[in-house]
Amino acid sequence: MSQRDLVAELRAAHVEAPSEVRERVRLIAAAAPAPRRRITWRRTVVVVVPVAAAIAATIVFTRPAEHPQVARELHTPAAIDRARAQTHGAAAKAFALPSATGRVQDYDATLSVRVEHAKDVSDGVKRALRIAASLGGYSASVHAETSGSRAVADLKLKIPRRHVQEAMARLSQLGTITDENVSTVDKTASLNATDRQIARLQKQLKTLRADPQSPENTRRILALEQQIVRLQRSEATTRLSAHYATVDLHLETPVVAVTPKHGHGPLHGLGVAFRWIGIGAVYALALGGPVVLLLLLLWLGVRVVRRRRENALLEI
Repeated sequence: MSQRDLVAELRAAHVEAPSEVRERVRLIAAAAPAPRRRITWRRTVVVVVPVAAAIAATIVFTRPAEHPQVARELHTPAAIDRARAQTHGAAAKAFALPSATGRVQDYDATLSVRVEHAKDVSDGVKRALRIAASLGGYSASVHAETSGSRAVADLKLKIPRRHVQEAMARLSQLGTITDENVSTVDKTASLNATDRQIARLQKQLKTLRADPQSPENTRRILALEQQIVRLQRSEATTRLSAHYATVDLHLETPVVAVTPKHGHGPLHGLGVAFRWIGIGAVYALALGGPVVLLLLLLWLGVRVVRRRRENALLEI
């Protein structure tokens, strides 16, 4: 018999182990120590706790920090004075518009100024009226309103055109400029057209007056005279309006945002620490929970497969 035939017969033969051998294998398996777990609760805690700590540290160090010292420095008197000086210089440049000699122009300006207290609004209104009067102007309207620490005032001032730049420079010193706007409209072309129309009508009127008098001629003369008067009045109104510049001044106190004050006790820091630890734990649970669950399922699967293999070995 060849070696190949011997191997084939051994493979085809079904040899059963004696009962004594099976019993001894069962005793050996029962006395053997339990297999060591690769994934234990201790190892899981060792992995999860550093991850949670890293997430909590990331949240704590990346959250926006408040800088009350910087805010206080921005509201110091020196800082306010510097800001006013800068805004006054900018206002002087903005309002220093070139004045065309011999041109008739409408000048309109809007100036918004912020002051610190409600009393400053009242004083600012008085100063603005004195400035307008000292430059030969007047106030067209004044409206002021006060509610607690909040105060607002709106003035419409008429300032002679040749003094408007000085008036704007002085009005800008009432507080901190928050908004400014200047616009000019040239009226010279329309006034020249009106002058030519008046000259043409006066020439027609002179011709009608030289003609023989009749009721029809009288009505035409009267109509021309009325039209000339209307045009002359409109021209005078335009020139008077251009003589005075319109300045809309707005004074107001800053809007104060009321922030609730919370007393900080001796355990405030501990409460903040526990709060951020809780937030970190929530993040760790949300991010690390699926990983831990996957590892647990993997461990259970490995354990089931190992038990099935042991049972199959014992049966053999």
